[in-house]
Amino acid sequence: MSDRVDEEIIDECLRGNLSAFEELVHKYEKVMYNTAIRIVHDPDDAADITQNAFIKVFERLHRYNRRKKFFSWLYRIVVNESLNILKRRKLTIPDDENIRSTGLQPDAKYDEKEETQSIEEALLDLPVDQRVVIILRHFHNLSYRDMSYVVDASEKRVKSRLFAARQLLRKLLIQRGLFQV
Repeated sequence: MSDRVDEEIIDECLRGNLSAFEELVHKYEKVMYNTAIRIVHDPDDAADITQNAFIKVFERLHRYNRRKKFFSWLYRIVVNESLNILKRRKLTIPDDENIRSTGLQPDAKYDEKEETQSIEEALLDLPVDQRVVIILRHFHNLSYRDMSYVVDASEKRVKSRLFAARQLLRKLLIQRGLFQV
């Protein structure tokens, strides 16, 4: 990951330096892919979303509002691309192949795999707008201000949506026996 400030890299991109744009892609591609996959839960769709988002960034970088953080702008594009994919298809339960290996003993690995799958399924049971705020806050540690920009809602609305999402997720995890009252 680059230590250079996004603004410097963006300035170089706008001057036509393609290697600077590659630097932006390398800096953010993993986190954007992780955001997409948690929303759509399909590796191929997440890769397409990430690629499409960077294509849009490349095409629209001259319109980027520098009063906003670059990563918030990029998150917003990824979230919107993810929501577009969800509108076009029906969600499915994740396959075992989508659960990452942990290097644990077989029994512990099996238990963790089941727990991870149950949590992923519970996330998929949330309404999309609630799933998105959970992912942005708890997987990517975005501030309420940044989240409000990404989802295009007031900070108050984001906090309310996050509260409701946490309550529903808690209820779903209790039903799955992963959380105790």
